[in-house]
Amino acid sequence: MYESRVRNDQFDRSKNFERGASTLVFMLWYVLKCFVFLSPLPWPSNLKVRCLRLFGAKVGRNVYIKPRVNVHFPWKLRIGDHTWIGEEVCIINFEPVAIGNHCCLSQRATICAGNHDYRDPAMNYRNAPITLNDGVWVGCMAFVGPGLTIGTDAVITAGSIVTNNVEAFSVIRGNPACKIAQRYRDQPKEK
Repeated sequence: MYESRVRNDQFDRSKNFERGASTLVFMLWYVLKCFVFLSPLPWPSNLKVRCLRLFGAKVGRNVYIKPRVNVHFPWKLRIGDHTWIGEEVCIINFEPVAIGNHCCLSQRATICAGNHDYRDPAMNYRNAPITLNDGVWVGCMAFVGPGLTIGTDAVITAGSIVTNNVEAFSVIRGNPACKIAQRYRDQPKEK
């Protein structure tokens, strides 16, 4: 029998991680998040947008946010115009997450900019920013991992696990997700 090399007792919370706000601001956000964002009550989207902006998020016009959306750090979030965020979406933004214009994040999708380095016995953080370009649709229960860029008008189908960058106008599916089609029949030319 082998002895485990994992040493969770050596985990260094400060290594590769900066919350970006004081403990007091984080606690205030958490209380507001519990009552307004994680609630099953259908609080108006404009109230949620105002709350995000109050805590430093950059949020565009006509953004629609459903109930039970979990945003970890609003001060590390940017959302473009006319974007929809579905019920129970989870945005784990230990690093900045940028969501473009006209995007759709469907129910229970996870955008995860945080991870642990499995090669490090102390399991220290291995976080990286995520960018969803304009027109991206992340399907129901899909997962987008740290350090990725999802190209313009790309579609991530329901339940897919994305671990690599996605080209513009691609439709991807699976675990790990791979390209299965182009989104449009009359494919736009890359700029």
